[in-house]
Order: sequence, then structure tokens, then C-alpha cells
Amino acid sequence: MTSLTDPATVAATLRAAGCVFAEDEADLILATARTPRELAAMVARRAAGEPLEHVLGWAGFHGLRVQVEAGVFVPRRRTEFLVDQALAQAPGASVVVDLCCGSGAVGAALAAALGDVELHAADIDPAAVRCARRNIAPYGGHAHHGDLYDALPTGLRGRIGILAANVPYVPSAEVGLLPAEARDHEPLVALDGGGDGLDVLRRVVAGAPEWLAPGGCVLVETSERQADSAVDTFTRAGLTTRLAVSEELYANVVIGVRG
Repeated sequence: MTSLTDPATVAATLRAAGCVFAEDEADLILATARTPRELAAMVARRAAGEPLEHVLGWAGFHGLRVQVEAGVFVPRRRTEFLVDQALAQAPGASVVVDLCCGSGAVGAALAAALGDVELHAADIDPAAVRCARRNIAPYGGHAHHGDLYDALPTGLRGRIGILAANVPYVPSAEVGLLPAEARDHEPLVALDGGGDGLDVLRRVVAGAPEWLAPGGCVLVETSERQADSAVDTFTRAGLTTRLAVSEELYANVVIGVRG
């Protein structure tokens, strides 16, 4: 008779539910569960389609273990490319803002790499702000609730060295086509970017020059098909603009620098 504490049994259960990386996921769940009862609950949640990161309570991101609670946007591996681009563009940044922060993974990763920085994160979703507050606390970060720049302390205006904004960029009509893990378990506000997917991006870029320090940069992730329009938006805002692409991670990041 096999037991649910047996890795092969857990993997078989997950595989039957459609998990492609069942063995790897089984190992992670087994390592995280503290009791057989908790293990059974975690396996059941994952088999029902809940994101692995929500089941575990954490996600690996840029070498960190970031807390991710149920209902909060899960940081994607491709967004590590945005972090790397920010570090390359502004390695001496002393003021960092993670806008549309979700779990605060981007801000935490930037602070971990940069060292002693003034770190702020903001999101319109209260659950995300609570989660981000825990993730950026080790770096002395401050988490704010509100709509984009309205959430930030006014004293940051004109001082930000890195403004990272992992905005929602899925066109409204395509949200229903997303994988069930995202569609059913992540907040709509973190996914839906409006008619063409660029509504929030436009608002971030329009306000960026006022909030960036001279030489400061704003970075936004977008899709390949939206990249040209996003670059044009950055350029029309008066920013020195370039597009960075990672074919390996399927990542497109638009970078704008205030002159």
C-alpha cells in the first residue's frame, strides 16, 4: 500500500492532474509540508489547479525566495530580465520604486543586488501590498497602497533612480484565453491592461519624467507585439528609449531614461 508521503505517489497524483513537472513539484511540496495533513491539503490544492507558488507560499525569483500568498500575482521568471536590465542601466541607483509591485519581488531583488537603497513598492491591490510589505521588510522597504503614483510619498518626486513597473499588459479581450492558473487564481487588476493592453503602461510613462531623478530610468515589461507601440509611448514622453529583448525568456523590456 502506497502512502501520500511517498514521492512517487505524490508525483503520480500531480501528473494525473496535468502537472507537466510533476516530479519536481512533488519534491517541493514534500519539502514544504510540515505534517501529513498539510501535505494532503497541498497536493489537493495543486491537483485542483491552484498555482504551485500559492500552494507552497513562496516563489523563487532572482535568487530569492519570495513569499506569495493566495490571490497575489505570481512573479514570472521572465521578469528577472527586467531586474537585470535595471541593474545594468543604473548600478548606482539609491532610490528604487517597484510600481504595480504585486508580491514585491522586483523591488526585493533590486534591493538585494544594489545594497543600501531607499526602497518603495506600491500596488492598487491591498493583498499585494500586504505581501510586498513582508518581502521588502528585510531591505528597509516601504509598501504603499494606491493607484500608481498616487500611492507614493510626494518626497520621491524627482528622486527615483530606478522605477520598475511590471504593469498588466494582457488586452481585456484576451484575459479569458490565459491559462487557468492565472485566470482563476490571480487578480484581474494584475492581468488586464485594457483594450490594447497598454492602458496602464501609458499612465506609468506619462508620469515617469516628473518622478525620475536626472539620469533615472523607468522599465516596463511588455509583449513582443506591443513593443513598438510601447517604445513610441516612451519616446513621446521625452525619454531616451531602448528596447531590450531576451529570446530565451521571451521577455521584452522597454527602458526609458530621463535626460
